[in-house]
Amino acid sequence: MPEIPTAELAPLLRVAQAGRLLTAAGLVAPVRPDRLLRMGLALAHWGLTPAAAYAAAAARCPDRVAIVDDRGSLTFAEVHRRSNAVAHGLAGLGIRSGDAVAILARNSAQLVLAQVAAAKLGADVVYLNTGFGAPQLAAVLREEHVALVIADEEFHDLVGEAAPARPLVHAWRDGGRRPDAPLGLDDLARGDDSDPPPPRRTGRHVLLTSGTTGTPKGAARDLPASAAALEPLVALLSAIPLRARETTVVASPMFHAWGFAHLAFGQLLESTLVTSRRFDPERTLALVEEHRAEVLAAVPVMLARMLALPPEQRHDLSSLRVVALSGSALPVELGRRWIETYGANLYDLYGSTEVAYASVATPQDMREAPGSVGRPLAGVQVRIVDDGGRDVPPGETGRIFVGNALSFSGYTGGTDKQRLDGLVASGDVGRIDADGRLWIEGRDDDMIVSGGENVFPGEVEELLRTHPAVADVAVVGVPDEEFGQRLVAHVVRRDDVTVDALRAHVKASLANYKVPREVRFLDELPRNETGKVLKRVLRES
Repeated sequence: MPEIPTAELAPLLRVAQAGRLLTAAGLVAPVRPDRLLRMGLALAHWGLTPAAAYAAAAARCPDRVAIVDDRGSLTFAEVHRRSNAVAHGLAGLGIRSGDAVAILARNSAQLVLAQVAAAKLGADVVYLNTGFGAPQLAAVLREEHVALVIADEEFHDLVGEAAPARPLVHAWRDGGRRPDAPLGLDDLARGDDSDPPPPRRTGRHVLLTSGTTGTPKGAARDLPASAAALEPLVALLSAIPLRARETTVVASPMFHAWGFAHLAFGQLLESTLVTSRRFDPERTLALVEEHRAEVLAAVPVMLARMLALPPEQRHDLSSLRVVALSGSALPVELGRRWIETYGANLYDLYGSTEVAYASVATPQDMREAPGSVGRPLAGVQVRIVDDGGRDVPPGETGRIFVGNALSFSGYTGGTDKQRLDGLVASGDVGRIDADGRLWIEGRDDDMIVSGGENVFPGEVEELLRTHPAVADVAVVGVPDEEFGQRLVAHVVRRDDVTVDALRAHVKASLANYKVPREVRFLDELPRNETGKVLKRVLRES
C-alpha cells in the first residue's frame, strides 16, 4: 500500500479530529429523514447564518425551548416564525440586503429576533453598547451608515437625541405604550410568517470595540464560507466541553464579543439560552439552579459579585459543567475562590473583538500554571515578536499576533489593526513558556515607564489582590516631573487597611520601582457595560 505524504495526511487528520469533536458534542447524531431534509433545505435557503440555525432547529426539534428571558420563553419553531414576520415587517420599512441595522438592546428574546430577522434579509447588524451616551451613539450610527435602529423602549429618548431622523423600531417594552411610540418587534411579529426569499448576500456582524481608550470602532466580521464556518466551533470544542442541546445561562451582554459568541455557538448547538436583561448576581445563580443549566457564560467581574453574596443567597450549581469566561483578565485569586466554592469548572478564553479567540485556560491550566491563559486553540497561530517583527525565543516578552478563522476584516471606518504575515495584533504583550502556555503581561499601550524602568500594571494589580483587605484594584501611570510617570493604585477595600500597609505588601515581593507611589481608595472602580475597568477615567481623575 503506497504511503500517503504527510502534507496530504494533515488535512485528513484535521477533518477526522473535527468529526470526533462534533460527534462528542452531539452535533452529529441520527435525525429523522424528513427532518433532515428540511434542515438541509434551511441551510440551502439561508446559508450558515443565524437564520439557518433557527430554521434548521425548528425542523429538527420545533418544540424545544430556544430562549428564556424575563418575559417568558420561545421555542425554536416560534423564533423561526416570528423572525420571518419581523423580516417581512422590516422589509416593509425599506430594509434591503446590504443595509445596516443597529440593535441597541439588553439581553432578551427581542434581541435574538432582531438579529435573526436581519439575517433573513441579508442586512448587516451593528451591535450597540447599551452604555453609550448620545454623542457616541450618534458617531457610530453615522460612521456605520445605519439605516434603521432597533432599540429597547428605555433608549427611545437617547436615540431621538442622537439621531432624530433615523427610523426606529422598539424591541423590549416595559409595559404600556408611550404616545410617540413607533412600531415594535411585537407588532411586526404578528404579520406574515412565511419564509422570506433568500437574500442576495450574507449579512455581516459588526461588533464594536470597548472604547476604553477612545471612540469605539466597528470591527466587521464575515463568517467563513461553507464547511470552514464550523472551524471556530471546532476550535472552541477542542478546549471547552460544550454539548449540543444543553442549557446555557448567558450573563454576558450579547452586544459584546463574548456574549455574542455564546449566542452564535448556542444557535449552532441548538442550546436553550437563558438570560436576563440586567445582571444581578443572586438572580443569575437562581437561573442556573432553576433551569439546571450546564453552562454559564460570564465575565470575571460577574464572578466576583456572585462570590461576594452572603451564603444564604447562594444556590445549587451542581448542574454546571462549564463556566466560560472572557472579556477581561481573570485574577488568579478570583479563580481560586470560585473553584473552592463551586468546583473546577472554569474555562477562561483569551481573545479580543478584533482577533476573536486565541487560547483557553482550562481547569488543568489553572491548577498547573495559575495566571496563564492556556495554550492556543486548534487552528490558531500565535506569534510573539519584538518591535522589529522578529520572533522572540520562548519565555521572552513581546507583542502578540494572532491568526484564526474569525479574525476580523478590518475596521468599518477603513482603518485596521497592525498585521504581520496575515496575523492580527491583539494589542497585548506577553510570552509563551516552555510548555506552550501563553502569559499576558499587559496592553502594549499600557506599559508604564517610571524612572526609566518598564512596569506592566497587571503584575502589581495581581499582587495587591492577594491582600485580604483588597476587594478590587486598578493601577495606572500618571505624569510625574521627577520620574516621567508614577504608579497610582486605585483600591476598593474589603476591610480597613492603610496606604503604607499596601505599599509594604507590594515591596515585599516586587522591585522598588514597581511599588505604587500613590494609593487612592474608591468605593468602586469605573467599568463599562462588559466589566472592563475604564483606566482612561482613572488617569483623568
